[in-house]
Parts: sequence; structure tokens; C-alpha cells
Amino acid sequence: MTTQVVDAAAPGPGARGRRPRARGGTRHWYAWAMCAPVVIVTLVLVGYPLARGVYLSLTDATEANMGRTIGMNTIPSTYEFVGLSNYAGIVTSAEFLTRLGWTVTWTVVCVALHYGLGLGLAMLLNRPLRLRSLYRVLLVLPWAVPAFVSAFVWRYLLNGEFGVVNAMLRAAGLGGVDWLDDPLWAKVSVIAVNVWLGVPFMMLALLGGLQAIPRELYEAAEVDGATPWRRFRHITLPGLRPVAGTVVLLGTIWTFNQFPVIYLVTRGGPGGSSEILVTYAYRQAFEGIRNYSGSAAWGVLILALLVVMAVVYRRALRTRGEAW
Repeated sequence: MTTQVVDAAAPGPGARGRRPRARGGTRHWYAWAMCAPVVIVTLVLVGYPLARGVYLSLTDATEANMGRTIGMNTIPSTYEFVGLSNYAGIVTSAEFLTRLGWTVTWTVVCVALHYGLGLGLAMLLNRPLRLRSLYRVLLVLPWAVPAFVSAFVWRYLLNGEFGVVNAMLRAAGLGGVDWLDDPLWAKVSVIAVNVWLGVPFMMLALLGGLQAIPRELYEAAEVDGATPWRRFRHITLPGLRPVAGTVVLLGTIWTFNQFPVIYLVTRGGPGGSSEILVTYAYRQAFEGIRNYSGSAAWGVLILALLVVMAVVYRRALRTRGEAW
């Protein structure tokens, strides 16, 4: 009996003339080509400014020592590398703690109202209702209008002397309120404006989540004698968790960086009482003696805070089995 030993490395008869398998980058070159413009634009519009901001935050760059061209004369930059001194000066200042405290309060209150009111409206619009489509369109309008337009309109409505809101209060026999000139009422005003702008998005997202919950669950619970509160607690809220986890995180990031409402409605006043971190960073860079390094350091700190918050939030969702 003859035994044949076949070399494993030798190509089989069906492998003659077969080309070696192309690598992923070569096989899917068209996919990389389609992604390349997006990657390039992202690097130019996001990556470079971010890297430049991080670099400036480690220097003492201001309007006085930045390079510039005046006519035919070119003045070189004279700012120097100072390391982490800008960050140390910010985190040890009372200004940072004050602005951070109000920013966190502003974010928590706005997001809580966004979610609460958005969920209530979504549940109403998820039920059979006459003219439901019209109500949906009307409730989405605040989100469709550009934020800066809404901010200017609300600034006019809340004007202490000529505003429509105070005119209605006086017509009802009540005194006017210094909505934009009193520290407390200025904070209430910007929260109200931001809630008016943010509720439509939350309502639409939660309405989509409600429509994804099987109706059979409600019918079975109703047959078993579950009260509306129990159905809401044990069916609606668990069913909305995947959607709620995402929209709450997005709402927190957007509200934390909500520049137009604060700056255009109260301009951070009165006396900086309604200023949040992002508007204060803007003032550092574009008002008075422009402190580019300080503004960049504030921006990097804001980014770091949001990244930490997002990581902690995502881990909390994972521990509860709600990862996304």
C-alpha cells in the first residue's frame, strides 16, 4: 500500500491562477474614498481648532503679544509657553466655582423640565386626539425657529418697560417684573426661554419611543387590573429607557453649552449673575483685552467636564443594563 504525503503549503489544483485575497483597504477602496472628504473636513473644522486651542491654553497668549499684520508691517508673536498655570489659576479661583455652580444648576433644571414636559406632551399626542397632527406641528415650531431669532423675540417680550409680558401683568392689575434686570428673575427668564426651545426635541424623541412600545403590554396590564400609574411605572418608563438615556445625554451637552440663550437674552447679566461657563469663555476671548490663552483654557476645561460626565453617565447605564 502506497502512502502519499501531500505538502500543506503546496497549492491545490483549484488554486492555480487564483490571485491572493486583497486586503480590506484595497477591496473597499470606494468606501474609504467616500469617507475621506468627511474625515478631512472634520479634521480641518474640528481637529485643528481643538489642537490649536489646547496649545494656546498652555501659553500666555493675549491680544498684546499675538502676531499680527498692520499695513506693510508684520509684528511677530511674543507669547510664551507657561504650562498648566492657566488651568491652575482657573480651578483655584472663586469665579470658576461660581460659574460652575450656576452652569450645573441651569443644566439640571432645564434638562429636568425638558424631559418632564416633553414626556407629558408626548403621552398626550400618543393618544387618539382630534387635530393631533396640527398640535404636533404647532408644538415643534419653537424648535424649528432659529435659536437666535427666538432669543431676540423673548428679549423683547421680557423687556421691563416695553415688554408684552409686563404689559399683560399690568393689564391684569399686577406690577411689572424686572425680568432681565434682577439677578433672580434673569435666571428664571433664561431657564424659561431654554425650556421653551428644548421641549419640542424631547417631545419628538420620546413620542417615537412611546410608539415603539408594544400596545399588547398595555392591554395585558389593563386586563390584569393594573392602574394607569402602574402601567406608566412598569411599562412606559422601562420602555423609554433606551431613548431617554440618549436624549438626556444630548440635552445635557446642548444645555451645558447653550450660548445663544444666555448671551442674547441677558448677555450674562445683570452683573454676570446669569453667565455660564461657555459665555464667560467667549467674553475672555472677544471682549476687553482679549485673553486668548485664558479663553482656550476655559474651553478645554468645559470639554473635559463634558467628557467626564458622558463617561460616568454611560457607565451608569451599563451597570443598569441600558447601554447604548
